[in-house]
Amino acid sequence: MAQPFNDSERAAVYRAIYERRDMRHFVRDPVDPATLQRLLDAAHHAPSVGYMQPWRITRVTDDALRHALHATVERERLKTADALGKRRDEFMKLKVEGMLDCAELLVVGLMDGREKHVFGRRTLPEMDLASVACAIQNMWLAARAEGLGLGWVSIFDVDEVAALLHMPAGARPVAILCIGHVAQFYDEPMLEKEGWATRMPLTGCVFENGWPEDEPSSS
Repeated sequence: MAQPFNDSERAAVYRAIYERRDMRHFVRDPVDPATLQRLLDAAHHAPSVGYMQPWRITRVTDDALRHALHATVERERLKTADALGKRRDEFMKLKVEGMLDCAELLVVGLMDGREKHVFGRRTLPEMDLASVACAIQNMWLAARAEGLGLGWVSIFDVDEVAALLHMPAGARPVAILCIGHVAQFYDEPMLEKEGWATRMPLTGCVFENGWPEDEPSSS
């Protein structure tokens, strides 16, 4: 029978999970190249459906490109605010990204030619996206273990970002990742701290032998 990690190793894994945060505030000191390489390697060791490894990661080192990406995020931020109706002003007070402050900016995308990969995707073609999300989570947990913050930005126009990065037809961006040193990690998720939402209880997300029936209406 396979043996578990020892107590300290197991505790470290769970600590990274529970203390991982979506960071938006950064200190723009450089990230050690060897550390960045470890994060990229962690992402590349994520599980993927059919072993297709659909993640493609672009490191943004050109300052003009960084600002152009920030501009498309800002345009979409305003559109998102307008779509939120009554919560518009509340949303506009939130800091949703740290793209101009972080040391490293990465764009994670889906590869082109994904339709060729059928294994595990015949009835669930979106499993390529799930695989990319696993790669991002690997990097996120590794960053927390390295004492680095990581923030996932998803507020952007997909076509604009694809054009800025000269992505081939069929490929598309999934996430803009801000990575860098932080003064401190949030003691709880920022959106929870700001009152935007709260964590659901586990009992509301885990079922047994089927989806529970809705509670009867009180009316």
